[in-house]
Amino acid sequence: MLVGVPKERKNHEYRVGLTPPSVRELTSRGHNVLVQAGAGAAIGLSDGQYQSAGAEIVVQASEVFERADMVVKVKEPQPDECRMLRPDQILYTYLHLAPDPEQTKALVESGAVCIAYETITGPGGGLPLLAPMSEVAGRMAVQAGAHYLEIAHGGRGVLLGGVPGVAPGHVVVIGAGVVGTNALQMAIGLGARVTVLDKSVDRLRQLDLVFGNRITTAYSNAQSIEDAVLDADVVIGGVLVPGAAAPKLVTREHVGKMKQGAVMVDVAIDQGGCFETSHATTHADPVYIVDGVVHYCVANMPGAVARTSTFALNNATIGHAIALADKGWQRAMKEDVHLRRGLNVCKGNVTYQAVARDLGYKYVAPEAMLEGN
Repeated sequence: MLVGVPKERKNHEYRVGLTPPSVRELTSRGHNVLVQAGAGAAIGLSDGQYQSAGAEIVVQASEVFERADMVVKVKEPQPDECRMLRPDQILYTYLHLAPDPEQTKALVESGAVCIAYETITGPGGGLPLLAPMSEVAGRMAVQAGAHYLEIAHGGRGVLLGGVPGVAPGHVVVIGAGVVGTNALQMAIGLGARVTVLDKSVDRLRQLDLVFGNRITTAYSNAQSIEDAVLDADVVIGGVLVPGAAAPKLVTREHVGKMKQGAVMVDVAIDQGGCFETSHATTHADPVYIVDGVVHYCVANMPGAVARTSTFALNNATIGHAIALADKGWQRAMKEDVHLRRGLNVCKGNVTYQAVARDLGYKYVAPEAMLEGN
């Protein structure tokens, strides 16, 4: 199979779909790989390294899309990239379709086979291709919160760890999944007072056993969210409903009652955000203020630490990339139900139930796309 890796086009996105070691894994199995010139240059991955791994370097993204049987990316295709996709071509990347009707429409019209990292499941449960970026984003969320709490950036002027004689800042983490767990670890490490909310009592019990009195756990409901948010210096939203739009758990009314200069970090913004006042921002212009509260809603947070993120992501994605290249998408999905759950759009059909429901498309089961193949 001919696998193509274009340079990412999203604002301040420096990650790359395949590293040179990943390219070598594919070329050693007899596959050919095209890499756009400079695709990994920003994170120290030179064209020469890709060539040494067996890749062919091409100048234009259009050549990658025109020639490749499978396009491997990091972020969702931008509008011009959607127009370059063709019927039956495999697109393997993050998609986050539920809050993005324009992209969904473009992918449906392309006729391509679109596989989303974020909905591929794992044998032990969970979302193993989303997890490494959730780990990065959860850890970065606390860094961002601490930074924008500084008064020069519109914050309250609070040091999260405090100092002797002065109370630490209060970090509220909504959602105790991968994002939330990594966020609370960082917040504890800084010496902050930490409250974590989740609807799973079992998960709260697990965290309590690990962290004990270093955190406060609370069952997530409207009252507990309001109480915690109004007392917070930093609120981190890490709620995920796989493949679906994120629920709006912090309302505009809550924001209006929060402390002036508090910071909200919406890690769920890729799925539409879990704060009612959230809208996507970029690394070039990461924050805005609503009712005196700083909002950080960057839709590709891990892109700020692109080298770490790229290698972490490739560790998770290369196995399925090899399976797709070795077997073709139909056979690979027939043999692996977890990979099959990554199929979001296929040959003009929406094949992920939450996306179809949220955007008003007819749902076609992915198994139906495999019949007769």
